[in-house]
Amino acid sequence: MKKMAFIIPPTVELLDLSGPTQVFTEAKVQGYELEMEFYQYKDFPVSTAGLGFGSLPHYKEARLKEGDFIFVPGMDNEYVRSVSFKSERAFFSWLKECSDMNITVCSICSGAFALGHAGLLNNTECTTHWRRVKQLQAEFPNAKVITDILYVKSNNVYTSAGISAGIDLSLAILEDLKGALFTHKVARGLVVYHRRSGQHSQESIYLDYRNHINPQIHEVQDILIENLSKENKLETLASKVGMSPRNLSRVFKAKTGTSVLEYLTRLRKEHALTMLNNPDFTIEYIASKCGYKTARQLQRILKNK
Repeated sequence: MKKMAFIIPPTVELLDLSGPTQVFTEAKVQGYELEMEFYQYKDFPVSTAGLGFGSLPHYKEARLKEGDFIFVPGMDNEYVRSVSFKSERAFFSWLKECSDMNITVCSICSGAFALGHAGLLNNTECTTHWRRVKQLQAEFPNAKVITDILYVKSNNVYTSAGISAGIDLSLAILEDLKGALFTHKVARGLVVYHRRSGQHSQESIYLDYRNHINPQIHEVQDILIENLSKENKLETLASKVGMSPRNLSRVFKAKTGTSVLEYLTRLRKEHALTMLNNPDFTIEYIASKCGYKTARQLQRILKNK
């Protein structure tokens, strides 16, 4: 079972911490078995908002293994610049040791400075909050600091930009671990309907077309995702959400920018492409699981860009 270990530093930024933790909490609700642990390196850390934390285990008590994850959330910039922070050599050495054990070390916002002091950013692409990009590059000249990007995954060193970008990174991690469909369910539970990629250009059909708040259209989208092999008549979908077929077509197009049929076709194509990675599946079997009566129908869809 994988562990997600969160290090809570003094003057922690709450959303840097709570965003990723909520992603993995929702993943557990959806059935993913993982452990979440919280550690400190200073007694009784207090957030920048003034919210304090109780006594937490010291990071040296963590029992992590290859494949686990460590998260270092952002901190107040005055603290990041302080001698107190820069003198945490034991903590920085521990981060480096964990990375050498193939534990993925992740930072949110100014947490990247901890990774820098650990020597994890040398000749490594990375990022941080846009306000701190120049500062990060100045302090760690061997780092390859990238601007205007949400997150960067460089081998087993992951860095993300400020505040809510930690949610985007966590969803990306979850997608690597559990796939796009599972990540869609988690994002849906968090009311995060559009997962942004590192470059904010990567697409996921399970999460795209969700940038709206219409509950009936979200319900229709969920029905389609869970029932790809069925016929999914417009009349049946409309009756399930208490709308007329004509009104459903109109509202669906207005809220998502695409038609019900186009959306369903994209879903089926994505599912087919995933199933094609399994050599044990015949094209006929895949076609049936994607709602097509013949393999030729599916092949025609796959040929269309």
